[in-house]
Amino acid sequence: MKTLVLYRSKSGFVKKYAEWLAEELHADLADAKTFSGNRFADYDAVVFGGGLYVSGIYGLGIIKRNLKRLQGKRVAVFASGASPPRPETVVKVRNHNFSAEQQAQVAFFYMRGGFDYGKLKPVDKVLMRLLKWRLMFKREKTPDERGMLLAYRKPQDFTRRENIRPLVKYIRGIH
Repeated sequence: MKTLVLYRSKSGFVKKYAEWLAEELHADLADAKTFSGNRFADYDAVVFGGGLYVSGIYGLGIIKRNLKRLQGKRVAVFASGASPPRPETVVKVRNHNFSAEQQAQVAFFYMRGGFDYGKLKPVDKVLMRLLKWRLMFKREKTPDERGMLLAYRKPQDFTRRENIRPLVKYIRGIH
């Protein structure tokens, strides 16, 4: 089965997962920024990964715009964010990004990534600084919010190679 791993990554966590997946699946690897949807015809399986930003998956448009081209193929999307992979979070992200019809065609996976403020572009830094201020002045913080505030001072990397296993099994058709 010829497989493509496609990704969009702002701070490197998604790219790391994409590289691990491409290696494990013996797949082609491409940044979605430079990939033409016409090339989907060359593949039997397509994996897309994007970072999670306010519940939206960065770069997902390339998959959504090409769902007709992807019919009949094994398609998986993974999102990576700093939050732990709690079931309610995964459901929320999946439902926010995909309609019920799209969910029938695309398998969704969540892999915990990390947070590195220093790797963000200026626009993203401004947005994250606003979040930081909001969190700092919040009286009662959740454990995740306290952890997020700590990550501004020290980058956090929660990527683990074993996190790719469920997606690899899906692509290989192992249930």
